[in-house]
Amino acid sequence: MIATDIGYIALVLAFVIAAYGLAAGALGAHHRSQRLVRSSQHAILATAALCSVAAGMLWYALITHDFRLSYVAQTSSRDMDLSYLITSFWGGQAGSLLFWAWMLTIFSSIAIMRSRMRHPELVPYVGTTLLGIQCFFFLVLGFLTNPFERLPVAAFDGRGLNPLLMDPGMRIHPPMLLIGYMSFSIPFAFAVAALVTGRLGREWLGAIRRWMLLGWAIQGAGLLLGAWWAYHVLGWGGYWGWDAVENAALMPWLTATAFLHSTMVQERRGMLKVWNLALVMLTFTLAIFGTFVVRSGVLSSVHAFATSSIGPYFFVFLGLIVIGSAGLIFYRLPKLQTEGQFDAVLSRESSFLVNNLLLISITGATFWGSVFPLISEVFRGSKVGVGAPFYRQVNGPLLLALVVLMGIGPLLAWRRSAPRAFWRNVRWPLALGLFAGLGLFLLGVRKPLAALSFASVAFVFGTILFEFWRGTRARSRNTGERFPVALVGLVARNRRRYGGYVVHVGILLLAIGVVSSSFFQQETARAVPQGESVTIGDYSLKNKGLFQYEDQGAQVVYSEMELMRDGQGLGSIRPERRTYRNWEDQPVTGVAIRTVYPAGEDVYVLMSTIDDGVPSFRVFINPMVNVIWFGGLLLLAGTVLCGWPEVVRKERALRVRVPKPSPSGA
Repeated sequence: MIATDIGYIALVLAFVIAAYGLAAGALGAHHRSQRLVRSSQHAILATAALCSVAAGMLWYALITHDFRLSYVAQTSSRDMDLSYLITSFWGGQAGSLLFWAWMLTIFSSIAIMRSRMRHPELVPYVGTTLLGIQCFFFLVLGFLTNPFERLPVAAFDGRGLNPLLMDPGMRIHPPMLLIGYMSFSIPFAFAVAALVTGRLGREWLGAIRRWMLLGWAIQGAGLLLGAWWAYHVLGWGGYWGWDAVENAALMPWLTATAFLHSTMVQERRGMLKVWNLALVMLTFTLAIFGTFVVRSGVLSSVHAFATSSIGPYFFVFLGLIVIGSAGLIFYRLPKLQTEGQFDAVLSRESSFLVNNLLLISITGATFWGSVFPLISEVFRGSKVGVGAPFYRQVNGPLLLALVVLMGIGPLLAWRRSAPRAFWRNVRWPLALGLFAGLGLFLLGVRKPLAALSFASVAFVFGTILFEFWRGTRARSRNTGERFPVALVGLVARNRRRYGGYVVHVGILLLAIGVVSSSFFQQETARAVPQGESVTIGDYSLKNKGLFQYEDQGAQVVYSEMELMRDGQGLGSIRPERRTYRNWEDQPVTGVAIRTVYPAGEDVYVLMSTIDDGVPSFRVFINPMVNVIWFGGLLLLAGTVLCGWPEVVRKERALRVRVPKPSPSGA
């Protein structure tokens, strides 16, 4: 028996054990049999171990060049280095599904082990739901798209990884998105358990908030890395093209964002119970939809795999999720009565509701644009796609309204805000926004939508600064602490709130980068013979000649270009084109990017074609793109702050045990 046989046997055994665990968990929960429930939990641990064996065997086959396997021959070659052989694991359909299933088993084990003592009534149904999801993936892997399928005759060498994936970003971007999709299964399982058991109070919210936050953060990191990869590899001058697969990854992140906001209304006022359950179900449904889109081939995308036979199975699974989720919510409607009501339009809960409506509207518009080619094919007989202008026209105003709401919501009180008190809070942030808009006009910005966007960002910055200042001042007065110490103490004791503000600052930086690079991008394209230059804005680039070398099975042709600004040399950059063996029909553009400071703009150069030894270039000036990457990092840092409460609990325990040194510290 060879190692790859062990991998396939492990997958089949994982399916059998998952099916057993599903049955044992369902019967144990129904008959209140602790023996069967424990057996079901042991099955979850066993599937994690078996799936780990299968994953290890596939990596072993890739690293040892076992070209008896079809998957190894399709996604790797002898001239690839170790890092790309490891990356090949998720470079094809079967491997990426195995990675999805492997992470699902790991996360399922962690969720069950962490929750079995805290939520004993929910855990049997949580485990049963997760095992049901595992059964589907093991069924697909074991019998429909087997990563250990053998070739009739072993190949001497493989075709190699898709050239677009031969990039350092691919070592982390696909795993992050796959883990992000998968992690939404944990909140979904807890929501199912809450509906089945009827335990629909705040218990299930507490059980899943951090899981949803984790999934949201991982999916956000995957989206950010995807934008970075598109910017550096795809070579069209941008980072987000509203591609069907990009949209499919964005939509569950948007609905998870809505849930993380609306759950605060349920915690505080006992409202939006049905809405929050629906958001959890919708988020997982969209995660499976995204997995379906990538693997079915029904929508064209540079990110999608080729058309395969597993699409219909995912579609059926998707339908079962939708019908089951809707049925459970409808069944429990009598227990989901709201405990409060909206007392006033000018209130914190109303702002959260509008926030959710905007996020769902953006999700709906994105979904409609993504599936419109299918709808047009049904009714017109041919696929008609919608491009980026549609999304900009529809989602642009909605996103701008969402940014403005980020500045209004924190200034509103729960239940009801007096108009005079609201004006007292909003006037200084509003003044900052108006001042920013006026300043931009005086500086020559004549694009109204761009100026309005920047002014809105300034307004929200003002709100966040006001909130930090107001909270720190109150703590300093109450405790006698110096202002910096009071600020640190304020954040440490209210990590969820102020971590959220840090997340909002990250989103504002993203907005600055997106608006700047969208409205003020410059572009030119022309053929540039050796010794000649191309000029764009304040920059000129001189082609000093074409050169070539070989790298990991690729023939690389690059141009040495001298970059100057206003006559001052800024060094050389090297746009290139790579042609990989076995992928001659798919040359890859190697983008050259130089960020120029203090202007903060990217000189972005790509070599589009080479005709008779003369290269043609497309050159872009992209302002403030680096702000997007920094904003994304700040967003993730804020998320960590939101989900890290341990220090707060220790501080509270310390207050109980240690008396205050003086009344001023009370």
